[in-house]
Amino acid sequence: MKIERLYGAIMFMAFVAFVMVSCKKTEKPSVAVIEDGIRFCESTLPYGDGVLIANFGTDELNPLNGEGKGYIVLWKEGEGVRTVVPADGNLSAPKGMFERDNYLYVCDVNKVAVYNLNGDSCSFVRAIAFPEGNLFVNDLAATDTVLYASVTNTDKIFKIDISDVSNPGEAVEWLSLPGPNGLSVSGNEMFVASYPADGNTRDVHVIYRIPDVNAPVPEKVISASGQYDGIVLSEDKSSLYVSNWTPAGVSKINLATGEITPVSVDVETPLVGPADMSLSGGKIYIPDLPNSRVVVIDATGCGDK
Repeated sequence: MKIERLYGAIMFMAFVAFVMVSCKKTEKPSVAVIEDGIRFCESTLPYGDGVLIANFGTDELNPLNGEGKGYIVLWKEGEGVRTVVPADGNLSAPKGMFERDNYLYVCDVNKVAVYNLNGDSCSFVRAIAFPEGNLFVNDLAATDTVLYASVTNTDKIFKIDISDVSNPGEAVEWLSLPGPNGLSVSGNEMFVASYPADGNTRDVHVIYRIPDVNAPVPEKVISASGQYDGIVLSEDKSSLYVSNWTPAGVSKINLATGEITPVSVDVETPLVGPADMSLSGGKIYIPDLPNSRVVVIDATGCGDK
């Protein structure tokens, strides 16, 4: 009887160990890397059954260049990339993107460029100019009728009327916030990643929440400062994924507890500049700007929904 009990206990412990090891393995996301057709990619955006990737296309990395070499490709799993917005001279350092009804809005230096994507072709619609000095137009997020655009170097967020997405309004100053970079909107709630444009991280460079964009009052989600860039809400809306340049990496923030958990990105060459990432189909698309690649990880870890 004692031997049988001992054997049973050993088998139970072995089962528990197996479950723990299996769970631990699933916490380490699988990784893929997109490099073909990429040149200094700052932003990704889910589109149809693929992902749009914005590229500077320049010989040297300069987020404020005016060379007009910027372009956008569409990547599809199993098909690779194809160009959807060629280097037509209207884009120089394309960053955050927003799409609705096949109208693509793209952040660029001192402006937001608007394109109409129509099947295999695209046409340039117009450029929405920003006031002088607002150079680092960085990311876009929208409610039903308003598009918000962050400008990192002037600590401002602008709004644009998109009640008619084919005929947008002008950029109007909306809110001041330290180094607004990545934006994410869910309903009337906004999340903002703060990045120091001068490279000097201070205690104000954190993740912010604006509970109601109709009465904007920013509040800190976390107190840990950083050079935050990309920000995306998890599919179950319980967490935020944020990218940070110092140290370079991606973290998950539990919105209920404020707990910050590093996300494993197991690539041979470590991330250097994780920028404006996106989430689609359980995968996170992380543009590693200086390395001219998009790193794709599985967001579904052990215990995740």
